[in-house]
Amino acid sequence: MTAEITRYDLYNRRRSTVWYAVGMALYMLVIVALYPSFKHSSELNKLTQGNSPLAALFGATGTLTSPAGWMNVNAYANFLPLIILLLTIGYGASAIAGQNEDGMLGLLVVLPLSRRRILAGKTTTMIVQALILDLTVAACVYVGRVFQVTLDPWHVATATLAVLLLGIDFGLIALALGATTGSRSTAIGITSALAAACYLVSSLAPVVHWIRPLRFASLFYWAVGHQPLTNGARPGSFAVLLAVAIAAAIAANTAFRRLDIR
Repeated sequence: MTAEITRYDLYNRRRSTVWYAVGMALYMLVIVALYPSFKHSSELNKLTQGNSPLAALFGATGTLTSPAGWMNVNAYANFLPLIILLLTIGYGASAIAGQNEDGMLGLLVVLPLSRRRILAGKTTTMIVQALILDLTVAACVYVGRVFQVTLDPWHVATATLAVLLLGIDFGLIALALGATTGSRSTAIGITSALAAACYLVSSLAPVVHWIRPLRFASLFYWAVGHQPLTNGARPGSFAVLLAVAIAAAIAANTAFRRLDIR
């Protein structure tokens, strides 16, 4: 029965999931196809000279004309996490709070299912949606070898997994906030503000001295702050991201058990 909840939610969101994946595939293919035209551009690397806070704000740090630097600034440091978060935060806020506001959640909880199993089905839906998007991007990066975007396959895999966990973390936070407040808009607003703050801290930490100590509180720092396309994601980063996911899932389960269903 839990699998039925997942299949039902995936079916209802099939169009948005497909279009997210198609849009990201087209964007990534354009990015990798453009790389040969920019790989020898000395002007491009001047953007990151002098530790410019403005450049860092957009994830433009280091050498931009290397394959790792090119993919980092155009995808992994900002655009890919943004799209993943749009997907997971939107679904997380709607999965419980949104359906409760629409009067649909009451029809679900009368089924012979515990709330824990209902929540497990919706969490699985979130993971599947994010995974489809993530694998689409990774496939396009691997195709980029045709266009001289030569990256270590293991580094691509770990970097992609780190972004996936980032999206799941914020999606589960939105799910927990929605179950706590009963408000879809509140869950989206608070989680989006938290994600924006984490992004700013992670992006500016390398160049703004007083922000640097705050980087450990940013999930973006743990997911993409160590240049995973160059160095590979660190085991410690995965430990932090998984710990946050578990904590958010426990909070969501506790809040859902107490939620007054309409």
